Amino acid sequence: MSRTKLEACGRRRLGQCVRGMALLLVLGLFQVSNAASTAQFDVKDGNDTCILANLLINFTVDYKLQEKVAFQLPSNAQLDNSSTCGTSNTTPILAIRFGDNLLTLNFTKDSSVYKVDVLSFSYNLSDKSIFPNSTETGTKTVSSSNTAIFAVTDTMYKCSNPHLIIFENVNATFYDIKLEAYVKNNSYSDKATHCSEDIPSTTQPPSTTVTTAAPSPTPGNPVQGDYFVNRSSSEICLKAKVGLQLNITYSRKVGKDNLYVYNIDPQKVNVSGGCNDTLATLTLSQDKFKLSFDFALNSTKYYLTGVMVNTTLPADAIVTEFVARNDSLTYFETMATKSYKCSAKLDLQITSNFSLNTYNLQVQPFNVSENKFGPAVECTQDENGMLVPIVVGAALAGLVLIVLIAYLVGRKRSHAGYQTI
Repeated sequence: MSRTKLEACGRRRLGQCVRGMALLLVLGLFQVSNAASTAQFDVKDGNDTCILANLLINFTVDYKLQEKVAFQLPSNAQLDNSSTCGTSNTTPILAIRFGDNLLTLNFTKDSSVYKVDVLSFSYNLSDKSIFPNSTETGTKTVSSSNTAIFAVTDTMYKCSNPHLIIFENVNATFYDIKLEAYVKNNSYSDKATHCSEDIPSTTQPPSTTVTTAAPSPTPGNPVQGDYFVNRSSSEICLKAKVGLQLNITYSRKVGKDNLYVYNIDPQKVNVSGGCNDTLATLTLSQDKFKLSFDFALNSTKYYLTGVMVNTTLPADAIVTEFVARNDSLTYFETMATKSYKCSAKLDLQITSNFSLNTYNLQVQPFNVSENKFGPAVECTQDENGMLVPIVVGAALAGLVLIVLIAYLVGRKRSHAGYQTI
């Protein structure tokens, strides 16, 4: 620690100051230095570029009991030989080496979105320049599939604000990202998909005159659709009945944020998907609209783990192309052989500006027998809904009983004042 920083502690005790500054470093809350340089990468296949990246990354690594170290991706980091544009059977890879450390970004895409499917980081605990007090040696590798780095096809991914990715015992904070895979014309696209951290909750108008548009009309409840995915020509592996409604908060060109509400019409969507032993996917698509659900199965239970939407917002939106994804959900958790049922409206928060409402839901993504739903597990909302009429009925019955008892007691007392002649 420099003398200047120690003097800045003023009259505080020196030990407290040192611990306070160290704590900021340990928690990874330090700010990126203005002098920090962005590392640039260009993955080519011959003369054709397939991946472009401008990255500034802070790492914090927990490498010893209650001890962490923080370091940056150096600006002179180099492409590793494992970087590739991919083939018809393999996916593009951006591999970055600095010293004995290796950061690898594996890309995948579908018709509308590409993403960093897996981010892995290998670090060498024998490197005393980075891990001076390490009692361990050798290389460790951690990975994450919850990167939340994705963009609409033929656009670049941009993220100026800190974007944190958490591994097993490593945090990687990305700053000022420019990234594009499946590049065309050897340069970044003019269009960009912005990360959620860069999308403000409110947007200031460009002038002092504010014109507020009338709120979008809210549709009624959506129609229940009957959806299924086949494992084979005759075997259904995923079955769902549900009414679906999208709720998207977006920034307008002028005025305050607006809420876009859209009902899925089951008569107008194409249904696709697939199943294996541990993952089932249901995809609904229509023109420029796409909605996907990913269900995961462990040994005994299944749950909704991922939702992705790609749609077009109204013309007054700053960015009309909307993409949102969350692959770390735990909705509808149910025993593997049963269906999940909820007649009540459910509000599923997917991202900060996207939620999904379900109506009259019943779903079973695994172990569908004879193409029929298994025994239903009722949601708590339905159970509470049944409890209310029971309580009200019991209260009314009790009230009637009290009135009847009071009537009988009163009648008996009125007869006590008379004698038989």
